[in-house]
Amino acid sequence: MPDSSDIAWFKQQFQARIQPLLAGSPLSVDMIAAIACQETGEVWPRLRRKNMDVARILALCVGDTLDADKGRGAFPKTKADLLARPGGDRMFTIAHQALVDMAAEIPGYSAVAARPDKFCHAFGMFQYDLQFFLADPDYFLQKKYEQFEETLGKCLGELGNAVRKLGFQNRDSLSDMELAAVGIAYNTGGYKPQKGLKQGYFNGTSYYGELIFDFIRLAHTVAGPGASPAIPTPQPGEAIVPPPTPVSATGPDFEVRVSDSMLRLRSEPRISSPPQANVIANMPDGQPVRAVTGTEVKGFMEVQTTLSGALLQGFASTKFLVPGAPSPALAPERAPEKLAQALAPPGARAFEPRPMAPSLAQLPAAEVPIPGGRGAKRSAPAGALSLNEPRQPARSGASAEALRASLNAIVDWLAVDKPANRRYQPHEGKTFGNVYAHDYCRLAGVYLPRVWWTSTAIVSLAAGIPVVPRLGDTVVELRANDLFRWLREFGPLFGWRQTGTVSKLQQAANQGAVALIAARRREDGRSGHIVAVLPETGEDRARRDAKGEVLAPLQSEAGARNMRRGRGRAGWWAGEAFADSAFWIHA
Repeated sequence: MPDSSDIAWFKQQFQARIQPLLAGSPLSVDMIAAIACQETGEVWPRLRRKNMDVARILALCVGDTLDADKGRGAFPKTKADLLARPGGDRMFTIAHQALVDMAAEIPGYSAVAARPDKFCHAFGMFQYDLQFFLADPDYFLQKKYEQFEETLGKCLGELGNAVRKLGFQNRDSLSDMELAAVGIAYNTGGYKPQKGLKQGYFNGTSYYGELIFDFIRLAHTVAGPGASPAIPTPQPGEAIVPPPTPVSATGPDFEVRVSDSMLRLRSEPRISSPPQANVIANMPDGQPVRAVTGTEVKGFMEVQTTLSGALLQGFASTKFLVPGAPSPALAPERAPEKLAQALAPPGARAFEPRPMAPSLAQLPAAEVPIPGGRGAKRSAPAGALSLNEPRQPARSGASAEALRASLNAIVDWLAVDKPANRRYQPHEGKTFGNVYAHDYCRLAGVYLPRVWWTSTAIVSLAAGIPVVPRLGDTVVELRANDLFRWLREFGPLFGWRQTGTVSKLQQAANQGAVALIAARRREDGRSGHIVAVLPETGEDRARRDAKGEVLAPLQSEAGARNMRRGRGRAGWWAGEAFADSAFWIHA
């Protein structure tokens, strides 16, 4: 599979030749690189590592073989079908020899190339199919596909058709999800939003849409000539997570003014019944917001704001908005994960104690020392100690596919639904979603505390005074409500950031990031809830609406009913039992 070094080579060789041809199009160089990776990624990356001439590499970018009808509906279905058409005998000779020449450099094709009736039906780096031979025979017979501008031209023509089919032709740019939708339409001729990325050719492991999205995100981490990458390269074992989406509204600036509660940001200009049903977020006193148009609608104004890295857009009651000066808080934020990385010493894992300093921003992680190295086991009741079992799995890998697989392996090892794993089983009215979320995050290499410093300990640490973690003295156990508050107050210092929609949350999980939903109970004495959002698999998927927006992400939780994988009730976090909720991601 192509990696970042392959995409760097592609951009170095072709970016200057691609950009002029994208004028007036919402497509990007990264999208074109992703198509090249998906279509012929098993050919050109291997050839370029042999220091082969670029012209020769382009000539050998062929694939997809046939000699007999195996379900193919397009022309040619068989060798005989091709030979029966004018120029078909010449085309067969070219198509068979192309396979032989490519197989000489890519040994995996040697057995197929040895069969005299086998021939390729896809040509060029972007794989223009032989079904178009009937309409444009000269493209194939004159081997125009060996010229980069020629093969790219065919690709852009097909992508343009997909852009128009999806109604994106008047757009200046597209989101990564929209680009992936274009890629799916390019591959299949259509796109069904409800199915998300699980569309297009299936290679036995992943769908075309999933792979295109992965390659687009990977291309964002690779700088083109004379430029910086759109997304910094992640650390080993971490996912590619885009920076927070900046506020784009251009209306007047306001500030939230409330005294006895937070201001609800709603998805529509009305108070729902029940009141919490259409609440997107709760905004504190002093929160800066920017109007989208500045027009009042039924006592509400549509605004944008950013909270802990999440771009939020909705309707706020104008009774609680006062004019404000332009706020730096509404400018693009520094990614919190980079802040946490800057605070951590080289090579440190997120949950390892860090050097203490006289600064609140450099609080070390809190963890109860494991006596005698024993730690906790899944088979024992939950306590303040973290898991410490032999052969615990961990998140690892250099690709989104590998990260997804390792996260799913962690979930299967934790087996929250297995009765023998007493650590997570509800009893005596107690549930252990907080413990399960801690264990999941810890194995994934991300710090979510099981215990945290007391206020007195924090004062000492901020003053540079060493503090030993002692349960009940300097550290206390955290319940789900406590974790909600911890994520808001301290999470960004440990690499967490909020995201604004459940669709973005599921996208992050699908890239191998750690993703959580945290909800705080309205009655503080009762337990809140926190769940992990998992990468989708072939069998287990999120539920989406007709526009493709996620209604219920794929979740894993411990609670009154433990669930290894499932979708649960859509929007449970917005229920009247919860005072506030948020979506959190960590690379």
